[in-house]
Amino acid sequence: MNRRRLILKYIALDFLAAMLAWGLFFVYRKCYIDGGFNPYYLRYVWGDSKLYIGLLVVPSFWIILHTLVGLYRSVYRKSRLKEFSQVITTSMLGVLILFFTLILDDEVSAYNSYYESLGVLFTLHFVPTALFRILLSSRIAYKIKNREIGFYTLLIGSGPRAQKIYDELVSAKKSEGHFFRGFVNINGENTVVQEITKLGSKDEIPSIINEYGVQEVLIATEEHQKDQIASIISKLDGLNVIIKIIPNLYQHLAGMVKMGNVFGAVLIEVQTNVLPPWQKFLKRSFDIMTSLLVLVFGLPMYIFIAALVKMGSKGPVFYTQERIGLGGKPFDIIKFRSMKVDAEAGGPQLSKEDDPRITGMGKFLRKTRLDEFPQFWNVLMGDMSVVGNRPERKYFIDQIVEKAPHYRRLHKIKPGITSWGQVKYGYAENVDEMIDRLQYDLLYLENISIILDLKILIYTVLIMVQGRGK
Repeated sequence: MNRRRLILKYIALDFLAAMLAWGLFFVYRKCYIDGGFNPYYLRYVWGDSKLYIGLLVVPSFWIILHTLVGLYRSVYRKSRLKEFSQVITTSMLGVLILFFTLILDDEVSAYNSYYESLGVLFTLHFVPTALFRILLSSRIAYKIKNREIGFYTLLIGSGPRAQKIYDELVSAKKSEGHFFRGFVNINGENTVVQEITKLGSKDEIPSIINEYGVQEVLIATEEHQKDQIASIISKLDGLNVIIKIIPNLYQHLAGMVKMGNVFGAVLIEVQTNVLPPWQKFLKRSFDIMTSLLVLVFGLPMYIFIAALVKMGSKGPVFYTQERIGLGGKPFDIIKFRSMKVDAEAGGPQLSKEDDPRITGMGKFLRKTRLDEFPQFWNVLMGDMSVVGNRPERKYFIDQIVEKAPHYRRLHKIKPGITSWGQVKYGYAENVDEMIDRLQYDLLYLENISIILDLKILIYTVLIMVQGRGK
């Protein structure tokens, strides 16, 4: 499957539909006079440069809007009914934006003309967009159901439930797109799933996923293994896979099982998307604008702090260190140096309250959090966000994961200059304190929003002003 090519097809069809809609609407605006179509005015349409500018600008606007609302995500796993409703909602939003930016200044004889224009533009845009998208989505759905295309799938479990779900999916007249690569057992049991290969055990899941290009994981635990689900999901955190679980009776009674496929197997999909596309766009836009403002207008302060660091102790002004970021990828974080040059000559160490390695100026920088300011460059480069969880070194992450495997969930988002854990807990002095602080970072992950980011920023500024940084 070529996901990029399919996305380009959707973009091309959306662009074509938007061009067609805007061209017809332009003709309507020029030629629909006094309740009727007057072909005389067509001569003024073809010579109007605004038509040709609009045929490029307006479709580009629609592509951006579709990207923000997530219409180009999960292109192989689309529900046509859900897509239809998304196109309706997006078309209404986009038409309102175009109306207030491009159409409101039209000369009209009555306000009813505005409502007519809105209705015409919505109809002209929605009909071809929905038609093109549903035709393409239906073609993809047909190929999936007929096993022409599918997703490499790993089955976790080897008991009767795993065998049952495998048999159900493989024997189904219409496929759900699972191309099974094999299975892994959970507790080293000897049971096997007939007809597919055993690829390893639970502890080998991440390496198996990478080696076999797994795109989807089905967790089929037995009733006595249900306490294993959390540890299995923690191993999948940060990996780009769809996770589905066979529900038990309790989950049915609790209303956790939501079905969109009438004839499909009963599975719960574990939602791993932290932010919808439009919120990701807003968060990244906020990060870029904030970092640019701080870097440009804070330049005099940067120079002043750099001079103080230089006078306070021998060594460079800035300090760089490798940290782990989004998706577990390393990057170099940059800070104002607050410790002596040979602070970690004996190996990686966390700072303490009265750490002799911290310089006199470093104590002030840490209390006010000014040592973190150069990280706005990391934000601008896309390695970090203004608000997230604090990035750690792999050396300490390995120790944290031994006691708290769910730490890997934090790799779903970019680390931040400040965080909920930093505000509530401050700097951690050992691995146990890192684990204690983890609860706040996980709470942030579950409640992430632009509003929460603003609240955390306000508290961070208060800590800086009051010098209460730990």
